Amino acid sequence: MSAPPLLHAIRFDAQGLVPCIAQQHDTGEVLMMAWMNAEAVAETLLTGRVCYYSRSRTGLWRKGESSGQVQRLVDLRLDCDGDALLALVDQTGVACHTGRRSCFYFAMRDGELAEITQPEVSPEQLYGASP
Repeated sequence: MSAPPLLHAIRFDAQGLVPCIAQQHDTGEVLMMAWMNAEAVAETLLTGRVCYYSRSRTGLWRKGESSGQVQRLVDLRLDCDGDALLALVDQTGVACHTGRRSCFYFAMRDGELAEITQPEVSPEQLYGASP
């Protein structure tokens, strides 16, 4: 089986990675950023379930494999320079390992960095222990 044409168009970095922003397909909510390698991109396109590359674990990370908070792929898009991906997803539950819907929960408020959303579920409930 040959590689999907998208794989040939991606400009992976020196480590063989490309950043991928996950966005909720129907609301436009930005959920998270993670890294993909060629294997993660190929698996995502083949299965329809978003798979990333974990730099800390140095291996594939199938979103939701330990928490159940799965991302189903709706569309995978490549930017104009070929060096960033946008995954339009249908997110089950929360996307962030802190138990929040989005990983982007810090913002400047009154000159201070503030948490603008609270966890919807505790990390202990997601993973059985603090990540």
